[in-house]
Amino acid sequence: MKNNKRSVAGALILLITVVAWYVSFFGIGDKVNNMADQLKYGLDINGGVYVLLEADTDAKGTDKTKVMEQTKTVLEKRVNAMGVSEASVSIEGQDRIRVEMPGVKDAEEAIKQIGKTAQLRFLLADGTEVMTGDNVKDASIATDSDHGGYKITMDFTSEGADLFAAGTEKAASGTVTPTVLDENGTLVDSTAIVIMLDDEVVSAPTVSQKINSTSCEIFRGSGGFSQEEASSTSALIRGGALPATLTEINSSVETATIGADALVKSVKAGAIGLVIVMLIMVIVYGVLGLVADIALLLYVQLILWLMASFGTVLTLPGIAGIILSIGMAVDSNVIIFTRIREEITKGKSVRVAVDMGFRSALSTVLDSQTTTLIASIVLYLIGTSSVKGFALTLMIGTVCSIVTAVFVTQVFVNLLADSRKFANNKSFGMNEDGTPKVAWKGHIGFVAKRKVLYTISIAIMVIGLGFGIIKGFNYGIDFTGGTMMQIEMGEKVDIDEVKNTISEYDLNPTIVYAGDDKTQVVIRTIKALKSDERSQVVKTLDDKYNLKDDAVLASEEFGPTVGKDLRRNAVKSIIIASLCMLVYIRFRFRTWKYGLAAVSGLIHDVLITLSLYAIFGFTINNPFIAGILTVVGYSINDTIVVFDRIRENTKFYKRKQNAELIDDSVNQTLSRSIMTSLTTFAVMLPLFFLVSSELRQFLIPLMIGVFVGTYSSICLCSPLFYEMTRKDSLSKYAEQKEKADRARKGNNGIVK
Repeated sequence: MKNNKRSVAGALILLITVVAWYVSFFGIGDKVNNMADQLKYGLDINGGVYVLLEADTDAKGTDKTKVMEQTKTVLEKRVNAMGVSEASVSIEGQDRIRVEMPGVKDAEEAIKQIGKTAQLRFLLADGTEVMTGDNVKDASIATDSDHGGYKITMDFTSEGADLFAAGTEKAASGTVTPTVLDENGTLVDSTAIVIMLDDEVVSAPTVSQKINSTSCEIFRGSGGFSQEEASSTSALIRGGALPATLTEINSSVETATIGADALVKSVKAGAIGLVIVMLIMVIVYGVLGLVADIALLLYVQLILWLMASFGTVLTLPGIAGIILSIGMAVDSNVIIFTRIREEITKGKSVRVAVDMGFRSALSTVLDSQTTTLIASIVLYLIGTSSVKGFALTLMIGTVCSIVTAVFVTQVFVNLLADSRKFANNKSFGMNEDGTPKVAWKGHIGFVAKRKVLYTISIAIMVIGLGFGIIKGFNYGIDFTGGTMMQIEMGEKVDIDEVKNTISEYDLNPTIVYAGDDKTQVVIRTIKALKSDERSQVVKTLDDKYNLKDDAVLASEEFGPTVGKDLRRNAVKSIIIASLCMLVYIRFRFRTWKYGLAAVSGLIHDVLITLSLYAIFGFTINNPFIAGILTVVGYSINDTIVVFDRIRENTKFYKRKQNAELIDDSVNQTLSRSIMTSLTTFAVMLPLFFLVSSELRQFLIPLMIGVFVGTYSSICLCSPLFYEMTRKDSLSKYAEQKEKADRARKGNNGIVK
């Protein structure tokens, strides 16, 4: 690209970045909303209800897929009939359906509505079925002027009209012997057409003659239906009967109060982290750091506008994913800048150094980001709803990182290199003598110290295993099954008194304070309480403390089977991600040894993270899975950068001994590893201290993982690669010398 074209491209990028940030904050009049209004938010931000239902498909034949699709369709009709905007119904796995209903506050009533079997039947007085709800085309409500209140009107299909006519003819004959009891427990009239919803008699009107009609009315005497009863019943009739029985295994209700507060804090933390990272880049890389900052500002906007364009639902874990990806996005720029500065150190001019630096860094950037992308894809395909939000934003962030690093950064760095004013060492964070202002200048023999490093890792894993066996892991309720309720009490209350108040339910709960003034309590129990059971507990507390209507800020229940699935999916995710990465590394590096060493590092990172969780008693829960998978992606990213340098040095320094070559490669990339870890921590720390404990659960494994992943890439994977290639690299002289040394040791120092 010629200089004038680069200037135009640079000006256009700056303009797009400035306009994008302006529109994100202020919008454009009535034509384009600001970003806050464009994005769709999850239940954890906007509030609402979600429920995970398990369908009994065993008795429905072998075509479970068809049964689940039919069940999903019926549930969608019911939710839409309830008037819930932007509700979603999705199938999870083979026999589960997740229903999300934004803005709904009464979880118990909502779950009852969508989970009802709603089998509408028309019977003769002796229980003989005349027709079913399948023969009803539509149902609505109307004012009941005869009885007061409201009535339900139904339109029949053509088949339904014929069946209804035959049924009324039989009933009007007076030959039917009543056996059905009405809502008052008395036998219905022999000429009645009994309208039954599920197992409850809604109405039992009598007929005196055959009725040929394509519609009918359901009404209730003495006041008629209330508007709410008529609306909900007609909605169930329109929804039809469920093809499979549904059981609630996981449900949650969130208030918008908690979500909105967490959103504000997350955005604030993200802004602080972004500013810190931008300052670090300028301090370390000078004017070159400003280029990274421009790319980073555009990167953030790309993520947000892509999410808005795709209609992606933004959740609190998704925000954590965006903020984390900011730290990881800098890595691509760090790799490029490190390469450029290395070329300057070798005595190259700035122009030549830029060309060679980009050429050398491109494959490393693509390889490192691709492996992270693999981890996020696996996480998205296997993870649950909240984890999917985290994975999707991380996935989008990884792709945007490649775009901004490869294209945007290259445009501006080339402009600097072609500029008379900035094409100098100082602008590229270098001293006049060609040495970096901030860089790792030491040289550590990692291969020589490998046994000490192995011992440290093994010791931590053994101690962690001991804690795990003796104390056990601290599993959250989403792994063990259980219930969580966060309630605003209005004032600080005595926790022991709260326990005594709900002691009749035999929950054996753990209760802690929450909120800035400790006026909230969080009740956790390993006993899984359905929505109606949770409502009973809340009612008992209400009787004691006179709670407000919106006192329940959050409520969640996990069935025991959910925890088992989470554990199984966690193991499956790690195995699948590791295998995919192994194949990719084998393809890119042309040998299994790099891949095996890298995957060994991944296993090490997972075990070390688990060990630290056991030692310090951190909670292992659903966010932990996302954290572990991100650790895997982050660690492999770091390892690929080191291995890429080893591969490159192997081509140019063929006479170097393997240990020396590996040590040189690790030390050459050490400043980059430290820099990437520093920027990643810089965006995570504000998030850790400013956000809620729920979002913090995503950050604990990530923070541990960044440290452990960096450690394994430098101190473990490279020495392991040395072990695997040691014999291949030995010269004949070195091989003979090693044999002689072993022989002397075998004879207590006496040479044969």
